[in-house]
Amino acid sequence: MSLYVFLKFLGRSAMPPTSMVLGVALGFVLMLCGFRRAGRIVMIVAIAETFVLSLAPVADALMAPLQAEARAEAQAARPCCYDAVVVLGGAIAPADPPRIPEPGLMPSSDRLWKAARLYHRGAAPRIIVTGGVYSADEREQPVSEANAMRIFLNDLGVPNDVILEETKALNTLENIAYVQRIVGDKPVALVTSAYHMARALRIARRGGLNAAAFPDEWVYAGGGGVPWDDYLPSLNSLAISGVALWEYMALAFDW
Repeated sequence: MSLYVFLKFLGRSAMPPTSMVLGVALGFVLMLCGFRRAGRIVMIVAIAETFVLSLAPVADALMAPLQAEARAEAQAARPCCYDAVVVLGGAIAPADPPRIPEPGLMPSSDRLWKAARLYHRGAAPRIIVTGGVYSADEREQPVSEANAMRIFLNDLGVPNDVILEETKALNTLENIAYVQRIVGDKPVALVTSAYHMARALRIARRGGLNAAAFPDEWVYAGGGGVPWDDYLPSLNSLAISGVALWEYMALAFDW
């Protein structure tokens, strides 16, 4: 098992709903071993954690500091003129024929639209798309995420010859490192999700990438539907809480 896969597994195991499943399982084992009170406490905590994180006010409170920092950085960024628009991976799933015949957009695909708009308004003369693909089978030659992003940007009217693919990166640390090797100290317009921008900028500044923030995909759990929906648990709120917690964990350990 590679370090990349191990860290992904470890991180996801600490997040709901996986953490709830593991907590209930651990509680059950403790009860079988005679530690009934400890087992019940572990089960209750695991279930309560998932319930609390599935509430819209909690999800929005967790997300707010991340997006506030992205908003402040975006206001400080000049509108042009950059060496390149850099789009971080995570926006599109590459095709995997015959199961998946064409690339598929992900929730973070707003960043591709943002990149196309920046290019069309003259913010930079080229776009760098960064994102590889992990394959457990080294004999496979899967299509990279960067290549899938190129196809979508072409459909948005971006000429093929102004798009540069970086196809090795598997995470944000590698995204930034490989892009920095391409552009050196030239300024770039960095495009990623608002909740991810704080971490991306910290890594960029540590790695010597001269990046300005152009965030997209602003995420909010509350405010939709009838008022009481904000106070009922939902899968959407749980997902947003999970995304925010993942960013906080990564901010602590992405060194």
